[in-house]
Amino acid sequence: MMHLATPLGDEVLSLRAGDQVTLSGTIYTARDEAHLRMMEEGIPFDPRGAVVYHCGPVVQESRLVVAGPTTSARMNALTGFLIDAGVRALIGKGGMGPEVVRQLRGRAVYLALTGGCAALAAARMNLSGVYFEELGMAEAVWVIEADHLPLTVGIDAHGGDLFETVREKAKTQFHKRFNTR
Repeated sequence: MMHLATPLGDEVLSLRAGDQVTLSGTIYTARDEAHLRMMEEGIPFDPRGAVVYHCGPVVQESRLVVAGPTTSARMNALTGFLIDAGVRALIGKGGMGPEVVRQLRGRAVYLALTGGCAALAAARMNLSGVYFEELGMAEAVWVIEADHLPLTVGIDAHGGDLFETVREKAKTQFHKRFNTR
């Protein structure tokens, strides 16, 4: 298992879909509204080597209560500018579309965190700041310090897509079982 630390560099290019990793260092939450705001006003953090976590955490008294991943596919059309700016990893659940798989190629990776583990994720994180707080708790860009967050490489920088592999395998098994095509 490889341990990654932010800011990320070329080490992510050697990862393959299905690899298990841990991640420590600064990560930034961003959902739909935060992506749109950053597209309009600019990215409020240094994107070079950064990690963007698709998450709308629950924050109480400057502490993370839960910080589970949100569905990343919602950000498919909003992701390219971050990769172009140097973001090296996205974290979320459920994978992303073929356009993002192409955008990641040779530049970055998508790391999956299992849905339903929001309390576990928060136990490995501490808040250290916030941007766009006026967007509300779920949509603000929270600055988080992660400590050995366990993740799986869902989409690698070579076009490998764990989610697509599973979809194809399930489709094949379905057709075999029910004799359809």
